[in-house]
Amino acid sequence: MARALYIHWPFCAKKCPYCDFNSHVRDSVDVALWKSALLADMRAEAAAAGDETLTSIFFGGGTPSLMPPALVERLLQEAQVLWGFAPDIEITLEANPSSVEAANFADLALAGINRVSLGVQSLEDAELRWLGRLHGVQEALRALQLAQTCFQRVSFDLIYALPDQTPAQWEAQLTQALSFGTSHLSLYQLTIEPGTRFETDVRRGRFAPLDDDRAADLYALTQQLTASAGLPAYETSNHARPGQESRHNLTYWRYQDYAGIGPGAHGRRGGFATVRHKKPENFLKAVATRGHGIAEQTMLHQDEQVSEALLMGLRLAEGIDLAALEQRFARERSTMVSEKALATYTDLGFVWQRGTRIGINPNGMAVLNTLIEVLVADGLVQA
Repeated sequence: MARALYIHWPFCAKKCPYCDFNSHVRDSVDVALWKSALLADMRAEAAAAGDETLTSIFFGGGTPSLMPPALVERLLQEAQVLWGFAPDIEITLEANPSSVEAANFADLALAGINRVSLGVQSLEDAELRWLGRLHGVQEALRALQLAQTCFQRVSFDLIYALPDQTPAQWEAQLTQALSFGTSHLSLYQLTIEPGTRFETDVRRGRFAPLDDDRAADLYALTQQLTASAGLPAYETSNHARPGQESRHNLTYWRYQDYAGIGPGAHGRRGGFATVRHKKPENFLKAVATRGHGIAEQTMLHQDEQVSEALLMGLRLAEGIDLAALEQRFARERSTMVSEKALATYTDLGFVWQRGTRIGINPNGMAVLNTLIEVLVADGLVQA
């Protein structure tokens, strides 16, 4: 069943104004209590989904680089006992590029982390301040350099399409980012998420998001520059040298089973969707009383599973294999994909078809959500 494991560490030093992830600021964290709770939650999940060797583990957050390396090591030891590790397992940890957290990189590598994803977010100090980040550019660059000496694989994130950002500004920043030689980059357009401080700021007129046409121009520029540098997009916002894609995230996008533990973590196993309690205190209480942190466990209707598989798979440059979906869900392709829409948008050049595989062309990725809406067959639950 589960071939990938996600571990959520919910704590941050500060809540960023654009962030809608399950992150919380606390004055102190009882590490011993959290170790006990996460181990118990992991054991409960392994009992339900523990019959397949793990190919990837991902520590997300929150800010998991705030975790003591000894805790990371202990969780990995338990995961290996419960599931077993593939020989080439990918073990990723998200990290902020502050000097305090970078000081733990060597110990995190010794604990078993072999891939790190750094939340750099910008290579301009003014933009970092506006984004609410606690680090500056020089601190981030030092952390990036150190990460490249400590870990086998390094990725970092940048946010673009900021208010009033010009193509020249973004081209200069992305060109610099590509010069650092990492094998993977995650490049996200700024999205105003519900419930964030930025949503409040936009509503009150404090700033206006970049308009769609200008954002689309920056997206096209991003595809051009990354492809020229040998890091083409393999997913809407993720770029990698061939063979350096995030194996863990590919598990999600290929709609394979994965286990999720820790506050707010989601999982998919055997047609069930699991969600852990989001608030740290509620998660701890649930583990103490029931032995696991699950808040909801729902059996997904097959239509929901098909819809999710399409939604996730069409984000990938490799697209999806309709024949594989037919076999997996024992249903005809016409009940999953609108043949009329597929033919229309193939003729228009937004969609490609190669044998039984279909996917979105680069020019279609800018309107991906619209294409998915028309491609998914009538009657399917829209994920």
